[in-house]
Amino acid sequence: MNITKSIAAIALASLLFVSCKKTTPDTAIAKTETVAPKVKKDSSDSEQPKEIAAENLQTASFTIEGMTCAMGCAKTIQEELTALDGVQTATVDFETKSASVTFDKTIQNPESLTKVVQATGDGKTYTVKSTKS
Repeated sequence: MNITKSIAAIALASLLFVSCKKTTPDTAIAKTETVAPKVKKDSSDSEQPKEIAAENLQTASFTIEGMTCAMGCAKTIQEELTALDGVQTATVDFETKSASVTFDKTIQNPESLTKVVQATGDGKTYTVKSTKS
């Protein structure tokens, strides 16, 4: 009986510890900013990085349905988008359920960004709506 109570207490404590329902003003918005544009190495010259040309930069904004927390959902989606080749900045706002991504249009497009968001997690949790470029 005592072991059962201990296991239940540990399970409850761990559930409360990893729960992502807590939000504070500091964690409500997951934000990543990049000071300089990301660079992509040119395959012909591996030593010199190739900068993203300003005329190739494009911004896409969209609504993400299915997010339940800022630190688990919004931050994970933002990290996935930021890690993509050709993405300069990505910002996912849990409060407004929106995302804004600045990217190199010769490498990425709004459809590929949408697919990455929808594939994050189990592939069924997040839905992208209202894409604007």
